[in-house]
Amino acid sequence: MTTRRTRPAPRPPEGTPPRAELARQARQVLADAVRIARWAAVERGADATPRTGSGPVTAQERAAAALDLTPGQIRAGWDRARLAGLVELHGDTARPGWRLHAWDRDDSAVLRGWVALFDAWSLVHPAPEGVEPSAVAEVVEAVPQVLSLLQLSQGPVLVPALLDLLGQRVEELREERCEVPAADPAPEAAGALAADPAPEAAGALAADPAPEAAGALAADHGTEGLPALLDWALEGLAAVGALTLDAGAEGRHATLTPLGNWAVWVKLEQICVAAQSPAGNIEQSAGDMLRGCARLTPGPARAEYRAWLAARTLSSAVSELLTVARGEDALLRGLAFEALRVVGAPAEAEVRATVAEPSLRPYALLWLAEYEGADPDDAQEVLTREESTWLWVDTAAAVADHGESELLVRHLDSAVQGTVPALLDEIRAVGHPRTVQVLVALAAAHPDPALAKAVRRAAFQVHTGGA
Repeated sequence: MTTRRTRPAPRPPEGTPPRAELARQARQVLADAVRIARWAAVERGADATPRTGSGPVTAQERAAAALDLTPGQIRAGWDRARLAGLVELHGDTARPGWRLHAWDRDDSAVLRGWVALFDAWSLVHPAPEGVEPSAVAEVVEAVPQVLSLLQLSQGPVLVPALLDLLGQRVEELREERCEVPAADPAPEAAGALAADPAPEAAGALAADPAPEAAGALAADHGTEGLPALLDWALEGLAAVGALTLDAGAEGRHATLTPLGNWAVWVKLEQICVAAQSPAGNIEQSAGDMLRGCARLTPGPARAEYRAWLAARTLSSAVSELLTVARGEDALLRGLAFEALRVVGAPAEAEVRATVAEPSLRPYALLWLAEYEGADPDDAQEVLTREESTWLWVDTAAAVADHGESELLVRHLDSAVQGTVPALLDEIRAVGHPRTVQVLVALAAAHPDPALAKAVRRAAFQVHTGGA
């Protein structure tokens, strides 16, 4: 066994409040959402969802009356509760999410819930009417650059400066997509633009343009709608508690809140971790990523898992890994749970739910035992004899599909049963779907003719349904 080591946790920027204080602020931002989610959890009916319901009194109206909130506050709080993972919708029924259960005691769950809301800021605040969806998408894609400037400034930044940066970033995005401007200059004009400007022109370009000139430049570049979209973005980020908007002597300015500053730092850290992927599996699906890690030693494999996870939301990554684990490839099943060990606490609820699935139960029990502090060498003790046998067959299937015959022969020594006849009897009893293939492969690989014959006989009996 190898000792699991994790990358030292990076330190947040100086002046960042402790996690407990950040979590307190996040709880304050989501206070109404939590109240509404808890109300829905108590109702638990098909009409408990505050945005639906029929009859003389809708669920929204009942929630407003019970919580002393306006219908608008109920709608906004319900949207936040869903986006933060406080509630889950199953058809028309609202159920409490795992974060709601952990809300009062787990600061990490609170912060992850708030970050999920922060990531979904564009869904919290409706975009201005009459704006092309493509323009909205461009601004959403460019906002991280704006947030980075706010963090680097470590203080208020005037809205015109943010607008200038937003316009530059939108233009860069269009160039990356090779979009052709609406009116290309003539070749002669293009050559003139490419030439070095005269000193007077250079000075004019370097100076801050007057508001009228800035507006003309924006119109020339097809960005006349950016001021309204920037206002929308800033108001949406303010609505989730990421920044504040104030008016000063020099004009309106934006400032990141402690929560917003911390969230931007977290996102930048995730990008740095993702950039450290040596094997280049970040953009692959979970299955392809795990296949790429199959021949790596444990240390580099865990580095790949961390990089792959950092490029995704944890909830979607955990779901994708468990989907792979439910497949037919036993090797990927084991590797999926190794990747889930890197996830840690956020995967607990979903891993615990898989205990009821026979194909995942042994892996889930081992994962939970190690998560709760058991030594990896002793974790096998949580499995029953039948579960250990099932896991032995599943591991043998992975070796048969992807390993060498010598590994399969050596795997025989790891069985908990003391004798081969006892092992064969218990293998037949557990009913693993790959039993026949594993026994046939083992019989073909084993150098002892007598043992190989016994294993072949067992495979035949399983195949024909005999005793």
